[in-house]
Amino acid sequence: MTHRTRTWTPAWPCPVASIWSTWRRGTGDPTYRVDEAGRHWRALHTPTGPATVRILPRPQAGTVEADAWGDGADWALDQLPQLLGADDDPTGFEPRPEHPVLARAWHVHRHWRVGRGGVVWQALPSAIIEQKVTGQEAFGAQRRLARRFGTPAPGPAADLGLRLTPTPEQLRAIPSWEWLRLPVDHARSATLLRAARVASGLERTIARPDADARLRSVPGIGVWTSAEVRQRAHGDADAVSFGDYHVARSIGWALIGEQTDDDAVAELLEPYAGHRYRVQRLLELAGVRHPQHGPRMAPRAHLPR
Repeated sequence: MTHRTRTWTPAWPCPVASIWSTWRRGTGDPTYRVDEAGRHWRALHTPTGPATVRILPRPQAGTVEADAWGDGADWALDQLPQLLGADDDPTGFEPRPEHPVLARAWHVHRHWRVGRGGVVWQALPSAIIEQKVTGQEAFGAQRRLARRFGTPAPGPAADLGLRLTPTPEQLRAIPSWEWLRLPVDHARSATLLRAARVASGLERTIARPDADARLRSVPGIGVWTSAEVRQRAHGDADAVSFGDYHVARSIGWALIGEQTDDDAVAELLEPYAGHRYRVQRLLELAGVRHPQHGPRMAPRAHLPR
């Protein structure tokens, strides 16, 4: 089996954990592990095949040590700087004086960057599964999907239980009743199947300026899902998660002290054009959320598990 190593010296103090935090979908995510030594393990789909990547930040030395296994090992290590945000340029981003909460978040997380995953299929299934359900339900379905229908990650990661999510071909072979057992309802499973049929075409959006429109040309992929994919796969620092249950409220609360809707937040973020997702994520990293009133949204109980 192919095994490659690389030591990379970023041009800035690279906070691996916060940059890659968007890829970890819940604490039990079988595609992502952090071991006791602080090494980050990820199971990846790449254009050249599956890969396991293991990286260890060495902040005192200013380096990142990486190992990769599998047919996609060379691609993964070649793309390591992009995966960790080397292509993201925060030049021109500056919190406005009337937004002190954002200024504090930027001060604390100044070295955070938007990573560019480079593979649409690595981000798309999770974004679709997370449509209009609680994180608890979505993350549970994703765990079961990877464990039941994915494959073990190449190399020693299999000993950690690391697994790849199903490929488009594997996903298309899943019987309809199995989706309900995950549980993923018909609307989301149908969108997943439509996306799987055109997966190769969606991969070409990585290098295209019209990525949003092309992703949204698939029925069932809307503004929110496209943004979630472009944040992680395309490294789009402007892709705000409009339509999210919490995002608009939290951004409004942070910037003007009021819970707002998407239209109001779009206006608030206009001065940050080109960096609007940067605003969203910095506030998330800082733990800024709108106040919770009343009961939280509960997982649905009408689907078989």
